[in-house]
Parts: sequence; C-alpha cells; structure tokens
Amino acid sequence: MAQPPLSQRIQRLERHLGVRLFERTSRQVALTEPGALLLAEAREVLARSEAFMATARRIRDGETGLLRAALPPDLSGETVAALLAGFTGAGTSGLELELHELSTAQQLERFAAHELDVGLIHHPCDVSGLELGPVLRRELGVLLPHGAAAARLDEVPLASLTGHDLILFPRAGAPAVYDDLLTTCARNGYTPPAVRHAQGTSFVRGLVLSTEAVAFSPRDTHGHAKENADPEGSVVWRPLTGTPLALRHSVAWPAGRGDAAVSAFAGAATQALRSTAGATPDLPSRPLHLRPASEYWL
Repeated sequence: MAQPPLSQRIQRLERHLGVRLFERTSRQVALTEPGALLLAEAREVLARSEAFMATARRIRDGETGLLRAALPPDLSGETVAALLAGFTGAGTSGLELELHELSTAQQLERFAAHELDVGLIHHPCDVSGLELGPVLRRELGVLLPHGAAAARLDEVPLASLTGHDLILFPRAGAPAVYDDLLTTCARNGYTPPAVRHAQGTSFVRGLVLSTEAVAFSPRDTHGHAKENADPEGSVVWRPLTGTPLALRHSVAWPAGRGDAAVSAFAGAATQALRSTAGATPDLPSRPLHLRPASEYWL
C-alpha cells in the first residue's frame, strides 16, 4: 500500500480508538507506549478475523456446519450403513449430518419449505427447482406365499399373479411411482382384486403370510434373498419375467446448492446403492436435468 493511503488509515484508526499509536518524525515512525500495549491484542484480533473468514468459507463451500438429509423408508439396513460409512470417509469430519427417513412426497415438501438440503427420491416425481445426481435402477421381484402356484417358478410373469391381492406402500408417499407400478401391472396382465398398504418389511411379510397377497420388493430389501425364502419356508422371493418393474432413485438437492457436503452425500448414496443394493445406471425416458454422472461414480 502506498504511503499516503496508509497514513490516512492509521490516522482514522487513531481517531476511532482515541489513542495515538505512532510517533512520527521526518526520519522515522515508532510505536507509542499505548501502541505497543495494543499490538499483541491487535495481532490476536487479526488472527481471529482470519479464522472467522476461513470458517465462513468452509460453511459457504459445504465443508462444515449442518447437512439436513433424507432417505426413503425402502432402503435396507446394509445400504444405509454403507452410505453413512462412505459419507464419514469422504472428508466430512467438520459436518453434522441430520438424517431423516422420509417418503419422496415428504422430501419434496421439505425442499419447497427450505427445510432439507439433500435427499434420495423416487422417480417419477416433480423435480422442479431441484438438481439431480445419476438415476439408478433397482429391479423389483415379488414376495409370494410359499404355497402359491407362482412360487414354484424360477421367474414369475406378472399375469401369473392374477387373483392375489397386492401389497404396496401408501400412495401418498410417492403418487406417481404408485400409479406407474399399477399401470405396468395392468399392461402385463395383472390387475389385483384389492390393494393393501404397508411399508415395514415385517408388516409386509405378515400380510403376505396371512392374506395370501403378494408384494413387490428389491432383492436386497428382502432379508433372505440369497436363499429366496425365509427360514420357515413360508415366504419366497422370485424375480419377475422380463424385469418389468423397478424403483428408480436419484439424489436431489435445491438448484444452486451443490456444495462439497451435498456432493459427499450424493457420492456416498450412489456408491452404497450400487454396492449393497445392486443398483445400476438407468436412462430416463424424459429429461431430468442430470449432473454429470462422473461426479458421483466412486
């Protein structure tokens, strides 16, 4: 800084403090006694100011602070655990993660109210005002009573489920997904006599056992998928012929909020779905304003 502006700033500071900080002669400038006494505190103020600005930058860039995130209730425990481990390992030690279990409809409401920073949503849904990570697909199979005729098949055509009631999640949680599933069933020859509503894995299994109904479930969500049956042999999981049904997910966040915290969550969710739930990339039938998938393939 040139000498005249520097001298002017020092004079303004002295007037503001009411203390003379420097003795000036034609040959030198020296600290006064009050100036010397204030020097150590001035250095501390500058250090605190620099730390304050650094913290503000980390908050701005999403490297510290609170991240309000949400996951849908249909994820397995293994997927949730893998996501949290991946997020923790992504250099997010300065972040506090506030995680909620919310349906897609609930997440969209919180995004609109500015009460959610990032979430994992189901498609199709209204994504206005949101940015999205890559869309991932989880194939759906069917949970059947062990004694059902279709349970003897290696792969189950949807039409073979005729006569069985269907157990689905409540429509309010993801109306477009709900309607899309029923429409696809009807196109493939299956119109259930009645639709019952449930979400929890144990409750769904209980309804399958007690009502001879069927339910659609990803392989990873059914707790005994490797054996394709539960320990008592009373409920079996079978893939659907031609894989006509799937859940489509992507991480979503408010447009313009794609900071380091959101990116860390998106990357962890993408990797967790791929590694524990067998999710694969899905090409959407309509534009979804996707971010480049390379940002999230870990």
